[in-house]
Amino acid sequence: MKITCLRLGLFLTVSAALLLLSGCTHSDAAAEAPPPVTVVGDIDVSLFEVDHPEQFPLATAAAYSAAPRLVVTGTVNPDINRNVTVISLATGRVVAIHARLGDTVKKGQVLLSIRSDDVAGGFSDYRKAVADETLAHTQMERSKELYAHGAISQNDLQVAQDTEDKAKVDVETFAEHLRLLGNDPDKPNGVVEVSAPIAGVITDQQVTNAAGVQALSSNPFTISDLSYIWVICDVYENDLPNVSVGETAEIRLNAYPDKPIIGHIGNIGAILDPSIRTAKVRIEVPNPGMIRLGMFATATFQRRKKETYTEVPASAILHIHDRDWVYTPAPGPKFRRVEVVSGDALPNNMQEIKSGLAPGQQVVANTLILEHTIEQ
Repeated sequence: MKITCLRLGLFLTVSAALLLLSGCTHSDAAAEAPPPVTVVGDIDVSLFEVDHPEQFPLATAAAYSAAPRLVVTGTVNPDINRNVTVISLATGRVVAIHARLGDTVKKGQVLLSIRSDDVAGGFSDYRKAVADETLAHTQMERSKELYAHGAISQNDLQVAQDTEDKAKVDVETFAEHLRLLGNDPDKPNGVVEVSAPIAGVITDQQVTNAAGVQALSSNPFTISDLSYIWVICDVYENDLPNVSVGETAEIRLNAYPDKPIIGHIGNIGAILDPSIRTAKVRIEVPNPGMIRLGMFATATFQRRKKETYTEVPASAILHIHDRDWVYTPAPGPKFRRVEVVSGDALPNNMQEIKSGLAPGQQVVANTLILEHTIEQ
């Protein structure tokens, strides 16, 4: 009987311990379980709610037609067809320079003085030719008298005549050579003066005082007629369909942005720059007198075919971090901020919208007021 009671007591004790251990295990598991997940709906960051949307007047985007425009940059260059290289017909040493790089010169103006042995040799040949012609003339007169008296044959008379004619040709040839060297055959001078063949501006100088000059090979000066100049622009490969030879282009110099000049496209380069994928476009422009070589310019090309664009009040566009935005009305007291690509400024304080907004859509007329209200 005692053994039976002892066994029953032990069973009850073990059962109680097991129940206690089971309760502790369930309690620890519940404590270690993660908290329930809270699901939050998507937030549209482009929507902004205001208390009184009627305070912000709306404007309707309108449509207008205009020819597409392409704006590129370029530099002013001389018209190479109007560049003339000055050369010397004599070899010698420079004794005087009468013009410098950048000077404006007139046609026939003396640019350079050269002391040359070519002049001395030319005078020597000329004087010999004159002496030969004098002798030939004397012999011709004597031959005429002899022929008249039957002392010589007609053939001898013709030979004397031919000798005199050739002597005259030599005199004329050597005299013209001296004139080409800038000398008067009757006034010997050892200095050759090089004159400007055209009027213009000296754009290159390759000579200094006491320098040597070689006939027909040295180029002491280059004169450019700047009445017409070239503006050379780089046009990207994808923009080349908007450019055609013969069309006009509006040129604005960085130094004179308020003085547009109209030029004509004279050439489109046949070879693209492989590194930046551009072609050289040459615009021929008349020079009103203010254009200087090397100036930076902006060229605007405008096609004849018109396209439809969108326009809104300039105050409807918000510029943030080099991007453009407008606000459009949304359901309820809300406005939606929409990114757009703006274009040129238009008359009557209007602005061109190239993409992001269609004609007929409404926008907030003054985005600065709405933006200020949202920030508050």
